[in-house]
Amino acid sequence: MSPLEPPRTRRVAIVGGTRVPFARSDGPYATASNQEMLTAALDGLVERYGLQEPGAVGEFVAGAVLKHSRDFNLARETVLGSALDPRTPAYDVQQACGTGLQAVIAAANKIALGQTESAVAGGADTASDAPLGVNDRLRRILLEARRAKSPGGRAKALARIRPGHLVPDIPRNAEPRTGLSMGEHAAVTARAWGITREAQDDLAATSHQRLAAAYERGFFQDLVVPFRGLARDQNLRPGSTVEKLAALKPVFGVSGDRPTMTAGNSTPLTDGAATVLLASEEWARARGLEPLAYLTAYETAAVDFVGGDVVGGEDGLLMAPAYAVPRMLERAGLGIEDFDLVEIHEAFASQVLATLAAWEKRGLAPVDRARLNVAGSSLATGHPFAATGARVVATLAALLAEREGPGRGLISVCAAGGQGVTAVLERT
Repeated sequence: MSPLEPPRTRRVAIVGGTRVPFARSDGPYATASNQEMLTAALDGLVERYGLQEPGAVGEFVAGAVLKHSRDFNLARETVLGSALDPRTPAYDVQQACGTGLQAVIAAANKIALGQTESAVAGGADTASDAPLGVNDRLRRILLEARRAKSPGGRAKALARIRPGHLVPDIPRNAEPRTGLSMGEHAAVTARAWGITREAQDDLAATSHQRLAAAYERGFFQDLVVPFRGLARDQNLRPGSTVEKLAALKPVFGVSGDRPTMTAGNSTPLTDGAATVLLASEEWARARGLEPLAYLTAYETAAVDFVGGDVVGGEDGLLMAPAYAVPRMLERAGLGIEDFDLVEIHEAFASQVLATLAAWEKRGLAPVDRARLNVAGSSLATGHPFAATGARVVATLAALLAEREGPGRGLISVCAAGGQGVTAVLERT
């Protein structure tokens, strides 16, 4: 028997994307579920690209970080509640803040291998409707009562319940291995790389100003669909300046010397959802759709943020893209100077600046700030964890398309757990 030939890969087109405006937690979307927001984003995509007929989309891939038990089949339930053909298969992925981009990569791989012609990828997250777990001590008592063989045994187990057992288990923004929040981890990295308060505030103000300008020129007209009374990202502050941000008090790393991280140069807890339509060139051509860009490379990485060089900054919680990007670019034969646009997820301004410094330390050319996050990013839009990757992909593809010529864009997304997901988009 002759060995099987390796499958030929095809180019994967980014056709478009749709998201709901992002909202601050406990605001306009306070009662909106992950499924409701994701369905709204998906329906916007279905309407814009005429995806209602049977078999229009090969599959739907999405996820969320903060999930209720009812969200165990989030992607599939979203399909069933949307205008998409109910026969469309769907599945969930989750990689913390990298979920949306990882969903795009998962869908792209099947298209590249010829296993499907089109797919939608995305993500949603709500910090408002966060799941509350049963106190673990109460859970153990209830399980013991369930296993009891007699009414007396059940009563005996339940009699051990005390008021303290009724306190719910609330999700914490902290790493299980360290007990530190993402912001506290970022503060350690900021000190290690010598990131100044002024540089962080400048990056944050620029993000708001550029997002506001993008809205004003109509850039998001085809990317954002109104939802629950919002037409723009609620976190956007068009009048943000370095001077205004300088008045805010530090909120992370305050136990150390000269803390620099504030609510203004850090992303707020956010609710929202985003989707991206991917396809083969043949599928897009048959529908008369011009691809915005092509997904041509991607890489993931992880750092040892528990036992590695954390104090030195090399293995900070959010520093995995510092390793993923050089590795990806070496494999692709590219340098930073080959990119017209660079999109770095702004979990914190300090994390963006530390990543830029780390890339240079690893031999990459400095990033031209005029090419960085040119339509704003997470500091201005907000950051619904699983939705951010899809937002960035759709935004970058649209930015490349409006250049009306060949171009190349880099994506870098850091994630909890010391992970990073990166990718390259090209327009030819």
